Amino acid sequence: MKAVSADRQMVRAAMAAPYLERDEEHALAVRWKDNHDQAALHKITMSHMRLVISMASKFRNFGLPLNDLIQEGHVGLLQAAARFEPDREVRFSTYATWWIRASVQDYILRNWSIVRGGTSSGQKSLFFNLRRLRARMAQADPDLPDSAIHSQIANALGVHAKDVAVMAARLSGSDSSLDAPVADGESGASSERMDFLRSEAPLPDEQVSTMIDEERRHSWLGNALDTLNPRELRIIRERRLAEDGATLESLGESLGISKERVRQIETRALEKLRTVLMRETPEIAGL
Repeated sequence: MKAVSADRQMVRAAMAAPYLERDEEHALAVRWKDNHDQAALHKITMSHMRLVISMASKFRNFGLPLNDLIQEGHVGLLQAAARFEPDREVRFSTYATWWIRASVQDYILRNWSIVRGGTSSGQKSLFFNLRRLRARMAQADPDLPDSAIHSQIANALGVHAKDVAVMAARLSGSDSSLDAPVADGESGASSERMDFLRSEAPLPDEQVSTMIDEERRHSWLGNALDTLNPRELRIIRERRLAEDGATLESLGESLGISKERVRQIETRALEKLRTVLMRETPEIAGL
């Protein structure tokens, strides 16, 4: 109750604040910019709080508390005051309008849903204009199908019709928790939505089978590598088994041979490995 009373007092104070004449507004803006005069800043912002309230009220249909929207609009007002250049001969209200609207819209996008959306300028425009445009088109032609409405809105806002359909679906629903209970109509038992999500992970028997196959292949490769001489083994390890394979040139420099000779040794070593694997473990051909 105290919070509501304080908010009402803030609104009353904003509405009671006098308008500023151009010369007075300019003088206050200069005092704030040059001297960081807090009294000047307070007078400028209080005289424009009715603009914040008016702007915030335009977004009250998005389901967020009006008081929170006003607070965010006030943040935008302060940002405008910090960046305002009084010598440009522009009224502060004209300059501040953009900052107030941007601050309120960003707050709505952050808090309207737990799923982040509307990150691009086109998506933001779609989020804030979709309902208005759809209502206007439906009023003009009640029999117009959704596909045609989405196409017209896409053309008007410069986005894809698919994006319009996705945003329309988001705006028509609400967030649902995966922990929310779902009743079973037959048994009366209660489960959670998460219980019905299909896992993309392999089944336990598939995981065990994959692990066994990997161990077998690792053992086969280890036995085959034992047949290589030290130089062949080094080249294969650094060229084929390392995460960042060494170049022929770098290996040639470290071994004191040409890169062409490194390539020949590598080719011979690979052929030797292939021969040993096929001879000792013929079942590898099926893997």
